[in-house]
Amino acid sequence: MEDLPVQPGVTIPAHELTESHSRASGPGGQHVNTTSSRITLRWNLRESSLPERIKERLLERLGSRLTSSGELMIHASEHRSQLRNREVARERLAATLRAALHRPKARRATRPSRSSQRRRVNAKKQRGRTKRLRGRVTDD
Repeated sequence: MEDLPVQPGVTIPAHELTESHSRASGPGGQHVNTTSSRITLRWNLRESSLPERIKERLLERLGSRLTSSGELMIHASEHRSQLRNREVARERLAATLRAALHRPKARRATRPSRSSQRRRVNAKKQRGRTKRLRGRVTDD
């Protein structure tokens, strides 16, 4: 197995990834009962060699997906081929970590312009006038 590049500057060494095989459920006929094509990829985040700031961010973002020992488990059984499932599991792990490491763009507070506030109030007044005119007609 080779190292898993996640994004520039973040790579998971191959020795930190653990892979196991099991029989996959689902379609496949008799073949599915004889081959172990399902892949379970495990990576222990707490014991990884990533920098501390990256580890803290991942622990914060992926906390609910980690086991009690700090492992992130990815299962792949979509394909009948063990090799293809291995590739899918590695891609899924990298995508999960990329999503967790992504920093959302900081929101800058803005205020509505004076003219947009005026338009809003005028639209509300017009709507109120329309509804008032729907009321009972009185003879004055």
